[in-house]
Amino acid sequence: MKVYLDNAATTPLDPEVIKVMTETMQENYGNPSSIHAHGRQVKTIVEKARKTVAHLLKASPAEIFFTSGGTEADNMAIVRSIMDLGIKHAITSPVEHHAVLHTLEEQEKLGNITLNLVRVDAEGNVDLAHLRELLAENPRTFVSLMHANNEIGNLTDIKNVSQICREFNAVFHSDTVQTMGHYPHDLTDIDIDFITGAGHKFHGPKGVGFLYINAKNKIKPMIYGGAQERNMRGGTENVYGIVGLAKALEISYEQMAEHHAHIQALKEYMKEELQKAIPDVRFNGVTTANNSLYTVLNVSLPCTGIADMLLFSLDIAGVSASGGSACSSGSEIGSHVLQALNCDASRPSVRFSFSKYNTKEDIDFAVKTLKDLCEEK
Repeated sequence: MKVYLDNAATTPLDPEVIKVMTETMQENYGNPSSIHAHGRQVKTIVEKARKTVAHLLKASPAEIFFTSGGTEADNMAIVRSIMDLGIKHAITSPVEHHAVLHTLEEQEKLGNITLNLVRVDAEGNVDLAHLRELLAENPRTFVSLMHANNEIGNLTDIKNVSQICREFNAVFHSDTVQTMGHYPHDLTDIDIDFITGAGHKFHGPKGVGFLYINAKNKIKPMIYGGAQERNMRGGTENVYGIVGLAKALEISYEQMAEHHAHIQALKEYMKEELQKAIPDVRFNGVTTANNSLYTVLNVSLPCTGIADMLLFSLDIAGVSASGGSACSSGSEIGSHVLQALNCDASRPSVRFSFSKYNTKEDIDFAVKTLKDLCEEK
């Protein structure tokens, strides 16, 4: 048996997404920048996809810019805000995705900003009182705080953060990659400058994402070379990826309530079964339903003897999971998120992440596999 429980890293393509992408590949091969009929036809397809994304987020199509994924979108929001919006100070948290954390750290090394890290508590929650303190000391600040942590699943109330940022005239960016397609985003209800999405996190294709840029912000491109994306991103559009992303997001919104209930039940079931099977099992981060991403469960195990080989042993046994972010899975340093929480380094931790395609049988198999591995050592 093979069980895939690494959906926070990437999700399998929805069959309907494959269908619409395949049809587009077969029938629409023109360059959307070309003025002839073949080009105009594809341009129409791209703009229809843009309107779909904008409609779902309750934004204007003119505020949606397609990118190669969440990392590029994060980089574009950060770097161009610093360069074009007069930003000299930035605030983020020590548990952000490296697409944000490393980008801001590099900007500080270049002398473009000073960077402060807002405190997080032992569970990984952002200290909003400390955020206020930092903002009061530094006018015209760029704030980047993710909606849901990709490793431990903690949710941050970004509407509350946006209100704090507005009090201090700060620019607010949120990496919403893990929540896009899993929670509704109503951009008429939250005053935010930038959010990001990546198609492969909600059963769309890899290599395509988007950046929402609030219309009041005027920034320049990160990539030059053409007038694509309304002069904001040079390069021929990833037409098939864009079509697939829009279809995947549409499906996600249509089925969101049903899939939320299904996946939340799987997460709760796994917590309960692990507690029965493995004495002293613990969970990193917040796991309560209202404050935690329902697709992620980070498990801390008492089986210290298998720490170095846990993920490998799970893989050999047929269970795919992660120790942290897949974007940094080749690192030997360990999870910066768990380090920020001062987790016991002797206890191995593994992130299980779920999708609409997972079943209770998958959970039973994964729990039994973990139990067997712990008992062996």
